[in-house]
Amino acid sequence: MTFTGPLRGDALADAYAMLDVFVHTGAAETFGQTLQEAHAAGLPVVAPATGGPLDLVSPGLDGELYDPAAPLALRAAVARLHADRALAERMGSAGRLRVEGTTWESVGDELLAHHETARTIGAPPAVPRTARTGWHENVGART
Repeated sequence: MTFTGPLRGDALADAYAMLDVFVHTGAAETFGQTLQEAHAAGLPVVAPATGGPLDLVSPGLDGELYDPAAPLALRAAVARLHADRALAERMGSAGRLRVEGTTWESVGDELLAHHETARTIGAPPAVPRTARTGWHENVGART
């Protein structure tokens, strides 16, 4: 095993091209950029069933999710893909299709849409300031 440090561009693409399966063990992952890069490289992904990977990996379709509290689950997921190369190749192809068309612009647009939804969920109806009651009476009572 060789720890390369940060890779970018062609060096990163070359590193992904040498892999048969991409294994991600970070149970605190939120965004999952490396998972998306692995999908783009046509690799099946094995990742913990927590955080960002839950939104980025479809078990049995483009990779496997494992229970990070069960160490043997990681081994079983990797062994399954190692033993069944045809399955691994199908999952890699599905992962590639999953991220095709993903751009920073599309990710940003999706994030803004989620923000707008979150901003409006449970928001009280807009009431003109002059029609609001209670606040100004309470402030006046304190003087």
